Amino acid sequence: MGKQTELDRSLGLRLVIVVVIGNIIGSGVYKKVAPMAAELHSAEWVLICWLLAGVISLFGALSNAEVAGLLADTGGEYAYYKKIYNRFFAFIFGWSLFTVIQTAAISSLAYVFAQSLHSIVSLPPILEGLSGFTISGIFYPFADFNVKLVAILLIVLLTWVNTKGVKTGAWLSTAILLLVFAGISVIVIFGLGSKQSDIGSSFTPSSVSAAPVTFSAVFTAMLSAFWAYQGWAAVGFVGGEIKNAKQNIPKGIAIGVLTVIALYLLVNMTYLSLLPVSVMEQVHEAGNRIAAVEAVRSFWGYAGAVFISVLILITTLGCTNATILASCRTYFAMAREGLFFQKAAVLNKAQAPAASLRYQCVWACLLVLSGTFDQLTDMIIFAVFIFYGSTTLGVFILRRKMPNAPRPYKVWGYPVVPAIMVLFCAALFLNTIVVRPREAAIGMALILTGIPMYWWFRKNQQKEPQVPSENKVLH
Repeated sequence: MGKQTELDRSLGLRLVIVVVIGNIIGSGVYKKVAPMAAELHSAEWVLICWLLAGVISLFGALSNAEVAGLLADTGGEYAYYKKIYNRFFAFIFGWSLFTVIQTAAISSLAYVFAQSLHSIVSLPPILEGLSGFTISGIFYPFADFNVKLVAILLIVLLTWVNTKGVKTGAWLSTAILLLVFAGISVIVIFGLGSKQSDIGSSFTPSSVSAAPVTFSAVFTAMLSAFWAYQGWAAVGFVGGEIKNAKQNIPKGIAIGVLTVIALYLLVNMTYLSLLPVSVMEQVHEAGNRIAAVEAVRSFWGYAGAVFISVLILITTLGCTNATILASCRTYFAMAREGLFFQKAAVLNKAQAPAASLRYQCVWACLLVLSGTFDQLTDMIIFAVFIFYGSTTLGVFILRRKMPNAPRPYKVWGYPVVPAIMVLFCAALFLNTIVVRPREAAIGMALILTGIPMYWWFRKNQQKEPQVPSENKVLH
């Protein structure tokens, strides 16, 4: 068999933008407006929080782009942190991706895909007798098992697709993304043009609740919005497969995030013009309803509900695929250094890290069984903002450590923009501990399992002679 030692640099700027947007647009654009309305009781404040979350995400993306332009390599932040901090912190980040950030993102997206399929075609109940089985009163692995089983099957299928090579996965994401943009455009055009749309009364002072909006409520609502924006940094994970990465990654991140901000403001303004905040709150309280479905149903009836359910299927399919495609590259990079399971360092004939994909698949499927959509997403945002802040802080550190290094891109607004991002990450971290203590505790516990695992991998490194990366082949 021929040796497979390096990932193939085959992604140009267009596919970089597709990977950025494809990793961002998932279930949040359809679901998260309802919990935000329940928290803020005001259509204006919901849109303000979408905009604020978008601006903060853009600040983080621009800061990340400077670091990526300087240090672009496979593994994204894992590669950056080794130079900014040390191998231990880089490992904790990579382990966090594996235990909670990216695998839980895959799980929650696949879960929403299955929920949407269930709303179109009723899935037969499976293992209903075990639905009350619980682990510590927190996890109910067999509740809604018919939905969870479909989510697991989707993860397995898309993992198999991505073993066929990075371009196969990226082209699938491109096709799906075109369908998603078309579908969301239809919602905005026909929704705002319908008789049910009432922007005037939805966005007026009289629509605002008399209850004051607190900083804590804004932060909590932004947790929901950040889930919808989450994923823009994932393009860094495939840095070793991008042509002219030090220029195309910064450009792709900036273009992708700005596109998504504009899209989210438009589509959420449409939802809120169709359904008053009080109805959005009822949608949230129901637990099993999706805000976008109810909004489109209001002007298209049953056919509209089917249309939006199919669109959610397509969107979550695309985002799940993009997340699976990008995330496993970090574990591949870690394994090549002896800091992950060694089989994950092997490439297959298509130059895809197939074993890394399989490890990711197994853990993501277990997470599907562990929790609900909102529990998983709050846990992800708590964890990921620790590292968004760390990357942004890296802008300051690298300017001191490497002042004369060539930077294809320098963050706009330095030092104010990255400073705002660092402070915001710290505030969101603390606020989540207060308002979502269970999710914060589970997320932190999973991150901290990286400490013993780091020493275990290091111990194995010392016991076993390391095989140089150029000799790693698939037999």
